[in-house]
Amino acid sequence: MLTTNVSPISVIVPAAGIGSRMAAATAKQYLTLGSQTVIAHTLELLVNHPRIESVIVALHPQDQQFTHLAIANHPKITCVVGGDERVDSVLNGLATLTDDQWVMVHDAARPCLTHTDIDKLLATIDEPSAHGAILAKPAIDTMKQIQRGSRSIDTTIDRETLWHALTPQLFSAHSLQHAIEQAQQQNLTITDEASAMEYAGYRVQLVQGLASNIKITLPEDLALAEFYLTQQGRLS
Repeated sequence: MLTTNVSPISVIVPAAGIGSRMAAATAKQYLTLGSQTVIAHTLELLVNHPRIESVIVALHPQDQQFTHLAIANHPKITCVVGGDERVDSVLNGLATLTDDQWVMVHDAARPCLTHTDIDKLLATIDEPSAHGAILAKPAIDTMKQIQRGSRSIDTTIDRETLWHALTPQLFSAHSLQHAIEQAQQQNLTITDEASAMEYAGYRVQLVQGLASNIKITLPEDLALAEFYLTQQGRLS
């Protein structure tokens, strides 16, 4: 098992999406929060963590914006071409790493992550039989289930067993790559990295993270992210 005092940590940031749900003319990662783009806030937080050795950003093949960002020139950052799906971008990033590395995958549109949550996630590497872990938060609302294509409630689900998956998600590079490739061969739906690891039979640990680690998906999320960044002293 790798230990935290010797293992290099890399981060893959899938950023090849177009953010269609934002109803904006530009991809959500390039919308601005204060004087910086969403992705710039995200990457600045990652490169400034002392345990993170490299950050691999997976970009759309026709991306013409990233290279104009000041953060793009940071020595910890490298870029790869992203794929049609998030999972393809992650695989392209994994191809640049060695098998003995631990890797985190983090959403470009989650700029409010904290170093405290990263530290909590990395601490799981030293635990016995560590296969990986993800940041998550417990469901607090009453959860309703409907039939596909319907708007009528089918049942109420016990929220005590439900968690919202967040990022980063942390695994060994070799295990994650093997799990994703195996899931793809079986035509399984990979909604996040943890789902691929679950399909492969690994037990993935949940680490409770801060609720402020939101993913910017809808237009109203920008104002909430701005509030959290201001609270963290990262936005004046």
